[in-house]
Amino acid sequence: MSILELTSKERSTLRSAAHSLKPVVQIGDNGLTEAVLKEIDRNLSAHSLIKVKVASDDRQERGNMLDKICDELSCANIHHLGKILILYRPGKSVIDTEPYDEFAPQNQRSYRKAGEAYTPKRIAAEGKKLNRPYKQAKPKTAESNRDIAKAFFGRRADKAAAKSAAPRARRRPTSALSLRAGRRRMD
Repeated sequence: MSILELTSKERSTLRSAAHSLKPVVQIGDNGLTEAVLKEIDRNLSAHSLIKVKVASDDRQERGNMLDKICDELSCANIHHLGKILILYRPGKSVIDTEPYDEFAPQNQRSYRKAGEAYTPKRIAAEGKKLNRPYKQAKPKTAESNRDIAKAFFGRRADKAAAKSAAPRARRRPTSALSLRAGRRRMD
């Protein structure tokens, strides 16, 4: 049988798809036997993209095993990283082109306006909306901000506003010694 050839772009995509996979076949101390080849073939038919773990410490031996597997089972060598081999044979669709969201409208993302009420996904998928009134955002003014501060802070907001409105008297600079000793009046 022949070895399957892939472009670098396809190989990169398959490598990223295999990132989350766990090894499904382990090649032990006995090496690459007929039973192991049969198991790899069965898993490639079921999953089409698999990881194989090799127990051998010899890098050259692992490379030879990989070449033999790809030649006999007509699969592609996606990646060989340490003791892990990633193999691919076309079959099932391994790569999703786009994530699927069952509640989102096709090729459209919905956005809410600032005052619009939230509509649950299931109701929005049916094209319906909840019967809540739309509230327009009111522009804020300085007076409304003062009223809000007065309601929240009480009298303190009035005092702070009065202090900020009055011109400040110039203070004399003080030395570090006078600060340590306490504030002294200089009149």
